[in-house]
Amino acid sequence: MTTGIGDVTREEVTSQSTAAAGAAVEPSPAASSAREVWRRFAENKLALLGIALIGVLIFTAMFAPLLAPYDPLAQEFVPFSPPSREHLFGTDELGRDVFSRTLYGARISLPLAVVLVALASAIGGILGAIAGYFRRWVDGAVMRTADLVFAFPAILLAMVVTASLGPGLRNAVLALVIVAWPSYTRVVRSLVLSIGDSEYVWATRLLGASARRSLVREVLPNVVGPVLVLATLDIGTAILLLSGLSFLGLGAQPPAAEWGSMVATGTQFFQQWWMGTFPGLAIFTAVLAFNFMGDSLRDVFDPRTARESRERL
Repeated sequence: MTTGIGDVTREEVTSQSTAAAGAAVEPSPAASSAREVWRRFAENKLALLGIALIGVLIFTAMFAPLLAPYDPLAQEFVPFSPPSREHLFGTDELGRDVFSRTLYGARISLPLAVVLVALASAIGGILGAIAGYFRRWVDGAVMRTADLVFAFPAILLAMVVTASLGPGLRNAVLALVIVAWPSYTRVVRSLVLSIGDSEYVWATRLLGASARRSLVREVLPNVVGPVLVLATLDIGTAILLLSGLSFLGLGAQPPAAEWGSMVATGTQFFQQWWMGTFPGLAIFTAVLAFNFMGDSLRDVFDPRTARESRERL
């Protein structure tokens, strides 16, 4: 019968004493110095590029009212004007400045993607820790629920949930949280199961630490790195999915300046290529930046991966 970290008996602890007593308590990978982490991170050129791009996106989202030359909702200009000195990205079918609307789109897509990933990681991480800690029927119930969500394609399930709740950004975010949490549950559960059975965790138990203290002090810090990597990569995915729902008319509603809805409008006017091209490039840049960041963080928290990558190069 499988036991959880909280179900360890005196006999089971004693049975591990020979191996654990001679083992030093291994330091958590998350406890490495900030200088060493930054050194590994700075060695990766794509990491620095990702930081630069994310910094530009955050700066744009924060200061869009100052950077945008015009009101993104103002219909004051000649419709379908091509890119020019007055309108860097041209104007749309209603005479609105596409450059201003693209800048304001960052104020919608980036914060909502971060909120979505934060909610999904919190819900999934808690459920995964519970499943890995208690195991038995709790583990079975949580993981079968996660498998049920995984049985449906993510975008289709998000479309069904959003259509049921009604179009809108709030409902789109809620739908994507429902779709995204099982990934974090699987990752956290597997890490809690593997780390919970490691020798240094057994050593802390032999020294008198309770199971709950071992979980919080020894197991969970080792989960932070992989979850952070997954969350960083998922921000790019969240931007894509939010834009996809807005593209289908289930996310942002007119006249909101949102990248996905702007691309959807651009597809109706192919001859005015600038209407969909520049919002699409904004989505591409944001997703690429967070993918660079996520890959670099993976190398930081797993030096073996970075070493293998350098050897292949």
